[in-house]
Amino acid sequence: MKMRSILPAIALIAAGCATPKGSLDRVQATVAERTGKRVHWNRGGAEDAQIKQGVQTSLGRELTAESAVQIALLNNRDLQALFEEIGISQADLIEAGLLSNPSLAASFRFPNPPSGTNIEYSIAQNFLDLLVLPLRKRIAAAQLAQTETRVADAVLKLAADVKTAFYTLQARQQLLDRLRVISDTIETAAEFTKRLHDAGNTSDLELANQQGSYEQSRLEVAQAELQVRRDRERLNRLLGLWGPNTNWTTADHLPELPKQEVSLQRLESRAIAQRLDLQARRMQLDLLGQSLALRTKTRFFPSGIQVGVDTERDPDGQRVTGPTLDLELPIFNQGQGEIAKLTAQYRQAQRELEAMAVNIRSEVREARDQLIAARDLTSYIGKRLLPTQQQALNLTLQQYNFMLKGAYDLLLAKQNEVAAERSYIEAWRDYWIARAELERAVGGSLSGKSYIDRTKR
Repeated sequence: MKMRSILPAIALIAAGCATPKGSLDRVQATVAERTGKRVHWNRGGAEDAQIKQGVQTSLGRELTAESAVQIALLNNRDLQALFEEIGISQADLIEAGLLSNPSLAASFRFPNPPSGTNIEYSIAQNFLDLLVLPLRKRIAAAQLAQTETRVADAVLKLAADVKTAFYTLQARQQLLDRLRVISDTIETAAEFTKRLHDAGNTSDLELANQQGSYEQSRLEVAQAELQVRRDRERLNRLLGLWGPNTNWTTADHLPELPKQEVSLQRLESRAIAQRLDLQARRMQLDLLGQSLALRTKTRFFPSGIQVGVDTERDPDGQRVTGPTLDLELPIFNQGQGEIAKLTAQYRQAQRELEAMAVNIRSEVREARDQLIAARDLTSYIGKRLLPTQQQALNLTLQQYNFMLKGAYDLLLAKQNEVAAERSYIEAWRDYWIARAELERAVGGSLSGKSYIDRTKR
């Protein structure tokens, strides 16, 4: 009983004390450094109930992009499933630190005519494991580190996806509120035009135009409402919500643009230094290099070195005991095919790493340009185009009330004002989405010190 309880502990120590908590702490530190958020691996512990209660509390408040990201990092089921990749890698590390089990053989032979029983026992162990065990453990530990990096990168990607979905929904809700106000205004104008028509003070054409404008506004409101529901469900999926938990609320308007933009200098260098998917690809290249080196160094080693003890008892009672040695000689198969495959995979990983670095730099430049363009466009529409269209609508409405303009002129002015309003909200939304994409492209938050700055301390 004592031996059964001690063996798992010995196995864990031999594997380098790989524990789920240690890996999660490293992932947590990486995520907190780049986003300021925390993650939780739901493994049936006492903390799970506290996390669930915290999510419920956050859902009871008005959601922001940041709080939505935090809920997703704690509650997204796909992310929880991805955390189990860490457990799988830890199991591989434990397995890599264990020796293979010894083999026990026994044979019983009965002479004819019967004169006793010939009994033979042997036990053998593959001692080649002792030579390659340190290298196996080193490779498995590197694979675990790569898994932790990939998981942390998936967390950052989820955070960017949540922000994009949140800002898209918020912009759509803001536009919907504006369309409803416009629809109510047009409805009032249509009722007023109908009373004028009934009194004989306006034509059938003006009445039809006004009623058509009202029906068109109702259609736009219905289409926007449908899109809002779609956007909410997309965000629900990212947050891992269902049932009553989907009744959350958000602010009516997008966040105001910051008065000053963050520094956009050296973004490409920051991305190359701190992008986790690039780090994972570097780790993959290093793993292939280690595997290739291990296989190349052991190509002339026997595939197995079985050393053991054999004992045989003859029917007359005489016992013969001695050591055994069993070697599989690498005469024909010296791992030529495996080495060639690993060499090709290593070169392939090198090219993929180079391609990813090039693509990352391009992504950063594209996201930066999108951010600047969206900010400039939002400023232009908000300060120039939208006020001009609103003024044109007000002047047209005044002239329409004095019967100096017709219903068609008023309808055209309203359409221009709605188009400007829509463009303004979409540009506003695109700014925040571009900011989220730039954070993803760089590999962390744009605010605060960069990874490069921290490493220079």
